[in-house]
Amino acid sequence: MTSAIRSTSNDNIVWHTHQIDKAHRAKQKNQQPCVLWFTGLSGAGKSTIAGALEHRLAEMGYHTYLLDGDNVRHGLCQDLGFSTEDRRENIRRIGEVAKLMADAGLIVLSAFISPHRHERRLVRDMLPSGEFLEVFVDTPLDECERRDPKGLYKKARAGEIKQFTGIDSEYEQPLNAEIHLAAGNQDVQKLVDLCVDALTARKIIE
Repeated sequence: MTSAIRSTSNDNIVWHTHQIDKAHRAKQKNQQPCVLWFTGLSGAGKSTIAGALEHRLAEMGYHTYLLDGDNVRHGLCQDLGFSTEDRRENIRRIGEVAKLMADAGLIVLSAFISPHRHERRLVRDMLPSGEFLEVFVDTPLDECERRDPKGLYKKARAGEIKQFTGIDSEYEQPLNAEIHLAAGNQDVQKLVDLCVDALTARKIIE
């Protein structure tokens, strides 16, 4: 049997609280659920570092899931464009999915430019205190442009892409990220070590 808590937004929708909860799922997995939110410019290395960290955590026996900016636009957010409103909705949806995955007891790694502080705050506020860890992949713009893995900076400089973050659209750097990775040309595995150390210090993993 489940108990029901009435929603404050719609009297016809209720939230069902089940017997198997987040604490139970986390105990099964011997870890503390959290959302690691990798933010930074396009080409900063967010997906690369998040992927390497997920691989390391999997080798250590932890349960994870990686949400990647491009991948979610193939399905969950395929109906969204790149207007300010659509970008905000993209982050909101990812936040809701990450929250559900954390409720499943997972360590969630999310790699998104998410250029505005209020968008990142929106996701942080969805989760219990201490469960959202902002990871700032701090790579200089000139290095991101040099890499330009998708050729997007070249198109932005040519005027073929409008409102491109870092060129003609602002990126608001985190002010107090839980994990600050001075990436640049740093070795990826060393950056992963820093993330693992931070998770261990917060007792998310042992």
